[in-house]
Amino acid sequence: MVHLFRRPKSVFLQRLFKNRGAIPGLILICCAVLLAVFAYFLAPDHSPNANRIIPEIGSKKPGFNILLLKVKRDTRIEESGFFERMINGTEDTYTYIPVVSYSFKKDSIIYQKFVDEGITERKAIASSLSASQHCISTTFYLGTDKFGRDILSRLIIGSRISLEVGLIAVLISLTIGIALGSLAGYFGGRIDDIITWLINVIWSIPTLLLVFAITLVLGKGFWQVFIAVGLTMWVNVARLVRGQVLSIRELEYVEAARALGYQPGRIIFKHILPNILGPVMVISAGNFASAIVIEAGLSFLGVGVQPPQPSWGLMIKENYNFIITHNPMLALAPGIAIMLLVLSFNLLGNGLRDALNVKGAT
Repeated sequence: MVHLFRRPKSVFLQRLFKNRGAIPGLILICCAVLLAVFAYFLAPDHSPNANRIIPEIGSKKPGFNILLLKVKRDTRIEESGFFERMINGTEDTYTYIPVVSYSFKKDSIIYQKFVDEGITERKAIASSLSASQHCISTTFYLGTDKFGRDILSRLIIGSRISLEVGLIAVLISLTIGIALGSLAGYFGGRIDDIITWLINVIWSIPTLLLVFAITLVLGKGFWQVFIAVGLTMWVNVARLVRGQVLSIRELEYVEAARALGYQPGRIIFKHILPNILGPVMVISAGNFASAIVIEAGLSFLGVGVQPPQPSWGLMIKENYNFIITHNPMLALAPGIAIMLLVLSFNLLGNGLRDALNVKGAT
């Protein structure tokens, strides 16, 4: 008879962990979050935005290996603390020069600078200008873009943009959607008519067109994209919350709360909203995936995140011409990353829907 006393939370977790799609999706999301948090420690290029430009090795294929000569920069770079490095990365203290070979002659380093395939240039610098470890062998596992930046590093740093835009857009949409949906569903009448009219007007405008309009008003940039995407996604939440509140407000425990003289705000936030969190969680997972796709689309069209920030959509825009040429991985890598992250949130959303026994939330 133990099963009669199981808590609903335990039943929910059991259902969720039995779902074959939700757990792989949850694992991928957790890996993406850890990757985003520790991006600058995991990325081979730890410079801000992974923006180390080496023009001579631009557009190289995955697995490209080269010797890089480390030459001290003229400007002094202050040492970054742990948290500063975790958030913004650290400026390079050296200039990296691609070389084919090098040798020492007295107090100088003689090197053959890599210019292009089969083309080198003989140069020399004083040994005192180089690092103690003069050269490092570097492998670009996903190749380099046209500016010679490491694709793998930019892919890792770019995960932050996608997760941040998803999180902030969902928070904005939940705040507006829950507030308006609750008011419309609980009070009804004139308030419901006005909010429903607003929902229908926003619903009738194509999402991408509405995002364009908001972006043009707010301007292009990092935070503007988050706000623009969030302001277009609250409609789904408001419609769902309104419908759920309409079905719950006539139940006996809500009537009892009214009879006890509780204020509408207390009834909504303490008695109604906790009972509709299931559908809200499901739609939030779907909105997270949608926000990632919308941000990538905006960045691809040039009205989203601006260079040199490594948005996945922007990376596709910069490199999509290479799909039909010699190096398709430059555009395929960020495309695959977007696909996997969106798929993970959709799988998690489906798992939450099944575990919470929610109908009609997606």
